[in-house]
Amino acid sequence: MPFGTVSARVAGRRYSSRMRLAPSTVNGPADSPGAMDAARRRSVWSLMTSVGLGSTGHIAAITVGTIVAKDLAGSSALSGAPSASVVFGAAAGSAVLAALMIRRGRRIGLAAGYMIGVGGALVSTAAVVTRSLPLLLLGTFLIGFGNSANQLSRYAAADMYPAARRASAIGLVVWGATVGAVVGPNLIGVAGTVAVAIGLPELSGAYLVPVLFVGAAALVAFAMLRPDPYQLADTTSPHEVAGAIAGVAPVADILRRPFVLAAIVTLVIGQVVMTLIMTMTPLHMTDEGHGLELVGLIISAHTFGMFALSPVSGRLTDRLGSIPVMGLGLATLAVSGVMAALAPMDGGAILFVALFLLGFGWNLGFVAGSSLLASGLALGERTRLQGLTDATIWTSAALASLSSGLIVATASYTVLGLLGAALVIVPAAFLLVSHRRNATVAGTA
Repeated sequence: MPFGTVSARVAGRRYSSRMRLAPSTVNGPADSPGAMDAARRRSVWSLMTSVGLGSTGHIAAITVGTIVAKDLAGSSALSGAPSASVVFGAAAGSAVLAALMIRRGRRIGLAAGYMIGVGGALVSTAAVVTRSLPLLLLGTFLIGFGNSANQLSRYAAADMYPAARRASAIGLVVWGATVGAVVGPNLIGVAGTVAVAIGLPELSGAYLVPVLFVGAAALVAFAMLRPDPYQLADTTSPHEVAGAIAGVAPVADILRRPFVLAAIVTLVIGQVVMTLIMTMTPLHMTDEGHGLELVGLIISAHTFGMFALSPVSGRLTDRLGSIPVMGLGLATLAVSGVMAALAPMDGGAILFVALFLLGFGWNLGFVAGSSLLASGLALGERTRLQGLTDATIWTSAALASLSSGLIVATASYTVLGLLGAALVIVPAAFLLVSHRRNATVAGTA
């Protein structure tokens, strides 16, 4: 969808001399399409690898968050607090790392984020050992901060490709998290056994997983993202200039461009719905008498839905456009919420399907919405808006995570599922209004 021309306003500060914006010589002349394409492919593979490693550690840690919090607090009322802390950390990380990327490049920003996540895993391990809920919340905040590097990686891939291929590039990087979706939750049991063997509490094992995997992600990002994705940025799309880091239009002007606000609302509500239901599912299952093995299986199905079909979401978006795919994602989220509400009456099969659809519906909206936010903007505008958008996404989701435990404690898991289904009405309305306004403008042009 083309965007109207918006004049960039010079911000009055130069991009750091540590990061050159013009495409550099990459295994050949700077203007060699073959050399640039090869460098872009290597960068995408590096991003996929780091996301796979980072998500493995992150998902292993968050799967046990509600269980650990209930154990430390002695009540389910605060069971959603670690998940909320993780998401608040991601919100802070999104804004801070985006600002760091503008100054130092994508590579430094991603590596720094991952290393902070490693520190959070160590703090969380200490929290379980000392049975300190406040220390656990600090550790999970830092784990979430590290996860923002995983999320911002999709934009690094999008920088390097023209608009017609951008969603596919995003989908490939998001697909890297499939490794974490499948492996992460299923490492909980093994990690718990290892923890007990070395004299630590069983639940602390889940926080040892990110020490290894997120640390490896930091090394991959730092060593392999050379040249920086900014230096490989595509400059063929209208109004997208590789050197325009300092030229940033006001956020209010950017939000008035067609479908930008609708894309942000879709990303935010999609994350809220997914977080509401996913956060309380492990605790709901253990309260119903299910063991950690089944919890891990169903969370694996959910995270598989979140990531494994990302290339499909990317291809659909490039072929059909962002708006139809975002609408499809919202419809899928609504169906999953209703199914989750019915799951307490079922032995687990409905919940398995519901959590898979919850992940896939989120993925459709996530890939399509992210692609829309990466189009029609100069690099400086793009990076700033992406950081602010992800910060909004994670802040809203943190509030959802924090309230999820209270909703279940005062009402039920069934009410939680129905609430999630109802919330999709909000972004659907934004998409409809934006579509009508755009059609009116096009008709009078």
